[in-house]
Amino acid sequence: MQQESVLEMRGIYKSFYSVKALQNVDFTLRKGEIHALMGENGAGKSTLIKVLTGVHPKDAGEVFLEGFDRPVEIKSPEDAQKAGISTVYQEITLCPNLTVAENMYIGRSKGAFTNWRKMKAGATRILENLGIPAKADQQLGSCSIAVQQMVAIARAVDMECKVLILDEPTSSLDESEVAKLFSLMLDLKARGVGIIFVTHFLDQVYEVCDRITVLRDGHLVGEYAIENLPRVELVSKMLGKELDDLADIKGESGAAAAEGSVVYEAKGLSSVAGIKPFDFEIRKGEVNGFTGLLGSGRSECVRAIFGADKVTGGAVSIDGKSVKISKPREAMKHGIGYLPEDRKRDGIVGDLSVRENIILALQVMKGFFGPISRQKAEEFADEYIRLLDIKTASADTPIKSLSGGNQQKVILARWLLTNPQYLILDEPTRGIDIGTKVEIQKLVLKLASEGKSVTFISSEIDEMLRTCSRLVVMRDRKAVGELSGDDLTQAKIMNTIAGGEGK
Repeated sequence: MQQESVLEMRGIYKSFYSVKALQNVDFTLRKGEIHALMGENGAGKSTLIKVLTGVHPKDAGEVFLEGFDRPVEIKSPEDAQKAGISTVYQEITLCPNLTVAENMYIGRSKGAFTNWRKMKAGATRILENLGIPAKADQQLGSCSIAVQQMVAIARAVDMECKVLILDEPTSSLDESEVAKLFSLMLDLKARGVGIIFVTHFLDQVYEVCDRITVLRDGHLVGEYAIENLPRVELVSKMLGKELDDLADIKGESGAAAAEGSVVYEAKGLSSVAGIKPFDFEIRKGEVNGFTGLLGSGRSECVRAIFGADKVTGGAVSIDGKSVKISKPREAMKHGIGYLPEDRKRDGIVGDLSVRENIILALQVMKGFFGPISRQKAEEFADEYIRLLDIKTASADTPIKSLSGGNQQKVILARWLLTNPQYLILDEPTRGIDIGTKVEIQKLVLKLASEGKSVTFISSEIDEMLRTCSRLVVMRDRKAVGELSGDDLTQAKIMNTIAGGEGK
């Protein structure tokens, strides 16, 4: 084990039944460094952290920690804490109804910590030492999210952690709060704490990190010094696309930029989800999309368009007329349909039948006093089961019994039944077989040829290029570019995501 390393993980394997979540992954953290752990959804970041912190047992591999002369076995989060490993998660796990001091010492009742006066003094000392703007006797719930994060970090530091894991700590913070958190992280780095920083924000990685480890599909892609990995190469390694992979995918689709009238237009639209003000329009018969890394804000943008997230600013017009969309039902009345990213959580109603799921949106639009008759519902269901080739024993089958691809087709049928002029599809092909993916892509292009406007979002760049004629590129919840025509290539997309760095 290298002397400067505070943590080494070697040859880590972890499977969940047939899914190989980690395969021969190495990770090294040095004393007094901030090390970014990067990768797209499903890359294995969370699994690696859970193995390290004892949440999941590893199938194979070894973990070495500074101060131990042999591999350590971490079988529980308590074992991890005793070994000097602390984790601060995106969701605050402290108790907002207790004071800052009580949160810092909760569960630690030895000696002085049973004495409130000494506990308050100890908390005050470390808060001042770390420059955290909170008082020991202040109720934690009265603090900002950023300060609550800092208190969680202070608790970890006071427990003499050697390894501090920060899992998406900045996702709910504004720019000034991020700056305060980074100041604390740099202070801890100077004190010799090794910090694992998990984030989707590229700008933040290059602002505070020393090294980067990239995972993809459960495999180690590589470990890099920050100065040796330009942003565009980082994006390439995360996505698994080479920069010179310039095959003319666009030529396969036949999708062309629409020249129709503007159907929907937004100016300076922003939302409570942290989306910075953006401009956006879509024309009749156009397929466009939002692209960017996971967490870039692409889904939050379309949620703002549909009113699924509260809009905090901006103006919207439909067919040239100013409108206000503050909730999904208003969007539906204006001819907008929305297939959400998470079909199981936000899309299907599992215990209802295929027929009931298909008519759901239309019934909402008609309201309580406009019920759809059983005969009409059966006609609608039969029509769309046939039209979309939905594989189901009958329209009465509970939708939860269908495959993922067929569930997705049912949700598509739900929105097509409302005859929307503008349809938003967020990850409509995720987790489904390649045959159904192609069917959905063809359907999207067919809808556009019939005059529908479609916004299409996919994590797969190839799929976006096959389907869309224009892309808005997102980074760190901001729209950072728009690509169309000859600029619609993998290389241009990755360069724009990365901030224009590198060729």
